[in-house]
Amino acid sequence: MSLRRNIKKALGWEYRNTKPEFDLDREIYSQFRHFRLPLILLQTIMMIGTLGYMIIDDFSILDAIYQTGITFTTVGFGEISNISPAGRLFTITLIIFGFLIFTLSITALIQVLVKGKFLDLYKERDMLYKIARLRNHFVIFNHNEYSIQLAKQFRENHIPFVVVDPRDDLEEIAKNNNYPYYVKEETYSENAFLKSHLSSAKGVISLSKHIADNITIIASVRLYEKELGRNHPFLVICNAETQHDVNRLKKLGADKVVAPPALMAKRVSAMAIRPDMENVLEEFLYKKDTPIDMEEITINEDSWLIGHRLKEAHLRDKLKVSIIGITKNDGKFIQMPKGSTHIDGGCKLLVVGNQIGIGKARIMINLTERPNV
Repeated sequence: MSLRRNIKKALGWEYRNTKPEFDLDREIYSQFRHFRLPLILLQTIMMIGTLGYMIIDDFSILDAIYQTGITFTTVGFGEISNISPAGRLFTITLIIFGFLIFTLSITALIQVLVKGKFLDLYKERDMLYKIARLRNHFVIFNHNEYSIQLAKQFRENHIPFVVVDPRDDLEEIAKNNNYPYYVKEETYSENAFLKSHLSSAKGVISLSKHIADNITIIASVRLYEKELGRNHPFLVICNAETQHDVNRLKKLGADKVVAPPALMAKRVSAMAIRPDMENVLEEFLYKKDTPIDMEEITINEDSWLIGHRLKEAHLRDKLKVSIIGITKNDGKFIQMPKGSTHIDGGCKLLVVGNQIGIGKARIMINLTERPNV
């Protein structure tokens, strides 16, 4: 099985199992339109040469085709049968035309490979097949210093992502910043959505410094979402410079909006107040291969835990995870809730523990029947 996979990889067939939503085959084939004239001339000369040898020297049709072929291609095998003086003049004419058509074909080939877009289209086609294999990935719109740092974090946490940006030098940018998947398109266009395989993505992240770009992407993504008829909406994350812009983007459809100035102010404030403490979130939650993770779990309306006390879940005893906060339906946040706190449907539990324990807790909390613990 591994030998078969290696052979497919060597031949470039590894990513052909899943077809991309945007097809470049027509554009690739259009690059070969320069060969139409040489091919037409080739067929014409072969027909003229075959008929000429049959008429001038009474060759059979097979001998005429063979003589035309070796003469036209100037391979120099000689005459397969005695040729008359008129036939030799005809042969010289075929050789001259063969050389001209050969020169024209070489010129067309150089024009396709050097001046055309064949190589760029082939590389883009290969990238689209790779992207088509992704599932639950993130599409990051706009390349800047934010996307560079975000891509680094995604790579360390093995989160698949595609970077979309219209810059002509995006291939070099992707190479310098280790973007495994990238698409050179206008960020808000339908082609960008198709090429990035947005239909199978988990969400989109718009990191433009201009709020107009973020607004356009949010509106375009939400419209595309309706066209797809997705059961689960895209997770849309944007950035904004002011709190006013944060509120605007949320009203327009963004799920999460990050304000870099506010984040920086909080970070500097924490450093100034407690200069001797490491940043807990960075050290334990964002550090690579950390055993500690944090996640917000939503309580389904049919969960067995609704109406029961928090301690009845026995999360700390059985799964080694802790509830450090509860967000009620009205938005009120309860910090470090007591075990006697009652759980309502739709509220969110902020859970801390290892990834395995959190995964089991998510399943156990949302069971319809109370588990045996």
